[in-house]
Amino acid sequence: MSEIRRKEFSMEESEEEIAAFLNEASYGILAQTGEDGLPKLKPINYVYHRGFIYMHGAHAGEKMKLLRGNGRAAFHVSKEYALLPSYWSDPEFACPATTYFKSVNMEGVLEEVRDLEEKAEALEAFMRKLQPEGGYVPISTDYAPYVPKLKGVAVIRFTPERTVAKFKFGQNLQPEQREDIRAKLLERGGPLDAETAALMAAYCPFHRTEPT
Repeated sequence: MSEIRRKEFSMEESEEEIAAFLNEASYGILAQTGEDGLPKLKPINYVYHRGFIYMHGAHAGEKMKLLRGNGRAAFHVSKEYALLPSYWSDPEFACPATTYFKSVNMEGVLEEVRDLEEKAEALEAFMRKLQPEGGYVPISTDYAPYVPKLKGVAVIRFTPERTVAKFKFGQNLQPEQREDIRAKLLERGGPLDAETAALMAAYCPFHRTEPT
């Protein structure tokens, strides 16, 4: 269980790959502190734009109410790619059972966006992410029918102050172990198994070495 802290899975030095994953994922988990002091978790659609996380909702929604009481928050995005059964590595022990995944955890500050230009830019970034084929008038304050809509929707900007990313794809395995697992993934042929095998090949050269 302590393996999540192992350096070979850390991606803190790979900002471009973290950004690519944040742009790929469709939703994340927003964590705010409730009035009762307990964490409130909400799955939420988002867009990663210019280094910020943007989300939207109703002005009267719970996240807006909590934001006004305490702007501190956390945001989590993850994706599981493959479950690896224990018997792929050991015929007896359960310990080798594991999962390969990408995860990004961020801590930072939530703020309501009031500037209509920034709202329009953020919502247009949402549309380019969720509907890249177009088929709509681009969101802009220059298009008059959008202006009342922009005023009526709440847009929130999350500014990350601390980011911890873990991409686990067998970086700790020896070459022969890694190739064996990759072969088994390709043979199994699950929905993401071929992609997982490719990611194993891509990330395994990421071994961290301590300076001498």
